[in-house]
Amino acid sequence: MPDQMFQLANLVIMAAYAAITVAIVVPVTRAGQLRSNKLATATALIFFSCAVGHGLHALGALLAAVGAPAGHGVHAQATGWFWASAIWDAFTGAVAVYYWTLRRGYGVLLGPGAIYVDPFTRLRLDEADARERAAQDVAEAHRATLATVVEHSDDAIIGLTPDGTVTAWNGGAVRLFGYTAEEMLGRPATMLADEAGAGQQYATLARIRDGERSIAYEARRVGRDGAPVDVSLVITPIHDQAGTVIGVSVVARDITAAKENAERQQAVQERTQQAQRMESLGNLAGGVAHDFNNILAIIGNYTEFAIEETADLPGVQADLIQVRTAVERATNLTRQLLTFTRGDAIQPRNVALNPALAEIRAMLERTIGEHITLVTVPSAAPLTVHADPGQLQQVLLNLAINARDAMPEGGTLVLEANAADLDGHELNMQPPLPAGRYARLLISDTGEGMPPEVVARIFEPFFTTKPCGKGTGLGLATVYGIVTEAGGSVNLYSEPGVGTTFRIYLPLVDAPGDPEQETARPVAPRRGEGRVVLVVEDEVALSRIITRILTENDYWVVTAPDGRQALAQFDQHGCDLLLTDVIMPEMSGPRLAELLTERRPGLPVIYMSGYSNGLLGSTHVLDGDITFIEKPFTAAELLHKLAATHREPVS
Repeated sequence: MPDQMFQLANLVIMAAYAAITVAIVVPVTRAGQLRSNKLATATALIFFSCAVGHGLHALGALLAAVGAPAGHGVHAQATGWFWASAIWDAFTGAVAVYYWTLRRGYGVLLGPGAIYVDPFTRLRLDEADARERAAQDVAEAHRATLATVVEHSDDAIIGLTPDGTVTAWNGGAVRLFGYTAEEMLGRPATMLADEAGAGQQYATLARIRDGERSIAYEARRVGRDGAPVDVSLVITPIHDQAGTVIGVSVVARDITAAKENAERQQAVQERTQQAQRMESLGNLAGGVAHDFNNILAIIGNYTEFAIEETADLPGVQADLIQVRTAVERATNLTRQLLTFTRGDAIQPRNVALNPALAEIRAMLERTIGEHITLVTVPSAAPLTVHADPGQLQQVLLNLAINARDAMPEGGTLVLEANAADLDGHELNMQPPLPAGRYARLLISDTGEGMPPEVVARIFEPFFTTKPCGKGTGLGLATVYGIVTEAGGSVNLYSEPGVGTTFRIYLPLVDAPGDPEQETARPVAPRRGEGRVVLVVEDEVALSRIITRILTENDYWVVTAPDGRQALAQFDQHGCDLLLTDVIMPEMSGPRLAELLTERRPGLPVIYMSGYSNGLLGSTHVLDGDITFIEKPFTAAELLHKLAATHREPVS
């Protein structure tokens, strides 16, 4: 039994070594290296000699087992096989020494594919390779799809290092900010923000580095053209396998239009609430006025009775006359209340504004005082409105008297009449008006002006800023009631320390037999054709509206909130036309225009202001030959004004 086990073991080892020999010889032969690759040949010889050696051992064991009983001849034959095996083992050892001598000078046996693989195993390996390649192709396709989605996203998707250097910049970022990827990669993200925005960025990145998972907030950034961009930002960290922050992902979405819409909706809501508040106050005041008139009638009549019956008591009569005077004052007060609440009888008819303006001027010249300079600017064309002449006169007198009281040290009062086109989207119109052409009365002063909190309540009944006993608080409420009764609206612009302008809008009517009242069909304004307009306006909401109007009409807009930044924007971008507010902090619009025209002679300039042109001209804020547009203006008015200044770019 042991001999059989020995024989079987040698046969198994022989087969294994023979297989290894084939696995080496086949690829070496296919590679044409059977003679040149000595290391491979020596390796094959080792396994071949070992296979033959174990075969000889097995054969010797077989002969010994078969020939043992037969006698000396067979034993001598087995002994011969033993020596043959021993000699072959010595040969194997010599080959092994030769192999290790060569092995020291070779790095590899043959290289990839040096070991022979049988067809079945090769098939399985090829299938495994195919599955791996398919998985890699799917992963690569997924990455390509994801990269395409990121590149074509409307949102700006930006990669940053933890310290804020840009490492990725998709197409959405190009469209949002105007910079190409080549211009931004490797640059700090702070170039998209002003000083305050840069500080906010540093603080946000520090929070991300300290471990916060996600930060969302809204901010204002600056595009390549210098225009402000309102964005919502989502900042998230990028970690490696160890959890270390190696980058930052930023997703920015443009919310400029959404904020403009929200601001417009808020303005509409405020105007609606103001109208509702005025209506409620009007109903209350009207009810009080009617009831109060009844009480005054009783007091007045009994006072007259008492005066008649006390003819022989002059002291008593003097007291009763004081009572009668107070009743007359109270009667006038209730009459104003009824006018404000539209409860008084009115007799509207067609009224020409220029003659009405002349009448008011004649009245004011006798009463307004020598310390006030009175200027009237009638309309170039006849204007007719349908209103009660007495009430229209009352409106102008109330506003003129308020303007006089606002200028105790003297100043200028300007009364103007002209026509205006409204598009129905004007802000701060009380109440709002539909689109159309209207007559406009402007009453402007250079008085003390009013802060925003006073302007917000100026038309409320019984609200006054005058000292006790010098104002009832019904003058402007009455103006509001008269104007709205005539189907019109009031716009107020005021700035503390500068002055106030009231604009009264009334529907125009065609006077009988007056062909001049016919209005010409509006002509579409000329488009911008890529001209660069530098808009200088410190009111953010208005700057956005102007930017939107001009951009949609093929102008390239660069904005600045004040004169200093306007000069910087001009140095960076230049412009074909300057559209600037007149009165601004630090530097006025005329001063800015003066500095820019020194740098670029012949630069067209359009001034805009909430004050009337008549007021600004009379106070020498502006020269008489300038191009001017009044706030609030419509999109068509602005575009026509710009089109009138179109010229070839100056050098």
